[in-house]
Amino acid sequence: MQHAYFFGYGSLVNRMTHGFTPVHRARVSGWRRAWRAVPERDLCVLTAVADPAGEIDGLIAPVPEEGWAALDLREAAYERHEATGDVRHAARAEQIAIYAVSPARGRAPGPDNPILLSYLDVVIEGYLAEYGRAGAEAFFDTTAGWQAPILDDRAAPRYVRATRPEPEVRAIVDAALARLGSRFAA
Repeated sequence: MQHAYFFGYGSLVNRMTHGFTPVHRARVSGWRRAWRAVPERDLCVLTAVADPAGEIDGLIAPVPEEGWAALDLREAAYERHEATGDVRHAARAEQIAIYAVSPARGRAPGPDNPILLSYLDVVIEGYLAEYGRAGAEAFFDTTAGWQAPILDDRAAPRYVRATRPEPEVRAIVDAALARLGSRFAA
C-alpha cells in the first residue's frame, strides 16, 4: 500500500488534527455526509453514507503502512471502505479508503445524541481553510441529521483534537446553526 490514502470529510479536513502529508483537495461521488447515533457513544458521529447521487468535498492524504493502525484507532466507530474509483483528485493515489459507520449500526440521532460544538468548530475551520466560506456553508447544506441537539462545549472542549477557533469560524458556525434551526442541549 505504497500510495494508499484516506479520504477525509470531517475533522480530517482540518490539517491541524493530523500529520499526514501532503494533502490534496478531492471530491468523492456516491457518498453524502450525515450525523448518526451509534451504540457505543452518547454523542453523534459524522459519517459518510452511501448515496448514488451524493458528492462530498474533502481531502486525501497518504498513510504510510505503519500509520493505518493509528488511523483505524482514531476512526474506531467506523469501518474502512474502498473508495478509489469514487474519488476525483490530482494526487498519485493508487488506493483510497473512506471511513463510514455501518448502516446496520448507525441510526438517525435523537435528543440524547448531541453534536459536539468543539468538533463542529474543528470541521468548519478545516473547510474554511481548504474551500473558503462557500465550502464551509456547503458543509451545512449537504449534511443530514441536524435534528440532533448541539452540545456547547466550547468553554471546556470534550473533543480531543479541539482547537481555539477564530471569531470568524465561530460566527459562521453559529449563523449556520441558527439558520438550520438547531437547538442546544440542556
